[in-house]
Amino acid sequence: MMATTRREFLKTAGLSTVSLVFPLLPSLALAQAGIPGAGILSPAAPGSLPALKARRWTMTVEPRKCRPACTDCITACHLEHNVPDFKNPKDDVHWISLERVGHVFPAEAHPRLPDAIRGLSVPVLCNHCENPPCVRVCPTQATFKRADGIVMMDYHRCIGCRFCMAACPYGSRSMNYRDPRPFIRKINPAFPTRTKGVVEKCNFCEERLARGMLPACVIACKDKALAFGDLDESRSPVRLILDRNLSLRRRAELGTGPQVYYIL
Repeated sequence: MMATTRREFLKTAGLSTVSLVFPLLPSLALAQAGIPGAGILSPAAPGSLPALKARRWTMTVEPRKCRPACTDCITACHLEHNVPDFKNPKDDVHWISLERVGHVFPAEAHPRLPDAIRGLSVPVLCNHCENPPCVRVCPTQATFKRADGIVMMDYHRCIGCRFCMAACPYGSRSMNYRDPRPFIRKINPAFPTRTKGVVEKCNFCEERLARGMLPACVIACKDKALAFGDLDESRSPVRLILDRNLSLRRRAELGTGPQVYYIL
């Protein structure tokens, strides 16, 4: 008889007993420390720059700077992280996507909203919330929040229950209902591929930060519509932008504390 895999056991044993069966915290601590093989952080490449660190990583987005129909940020992100392209909306997996202003900020949409703003395509991604509801509902601690604010995914712990997807008020998570690997355009060996039954999302390019590099989407944006930095550092790019502009956050009234700020 074929030995039962760890993943199969978790599914058959029931969500209520998972935390009693597996000692989660020790390996989680190893993963947060960046130890190779822990299933979370990509090891730094030889000769890489010193890791970028912050007390609270934050992103700003200025959609009015974006060129019409530009998807450079999406392309760069998806190539970097082996995001599959199923070419089927039903199975869509995305880390970044484009939405209209009225969908992203329904409370701010009104009949007198200028056409120049109403027609904007707004990049949306995981908000890496200060109070992430996805973390609270995950029964295996596959999703957790780091000290620097990045909300992480441990793909080896994910059992595909989709509680995190139901809890996220932003639709920022995707489920691999099919094996994604045959649908990856070109596999990046520096980042792990996922399997069928695993949830994934934006990770603020934590593996690049560990190698001293900014997120792929920020580097790819020729129009400088995306900025990234430490919210607690007064001279960081994001603080300078936020100090000069009126900003919006998605559904901030829910108390999630989203850390992606939009300048419209």
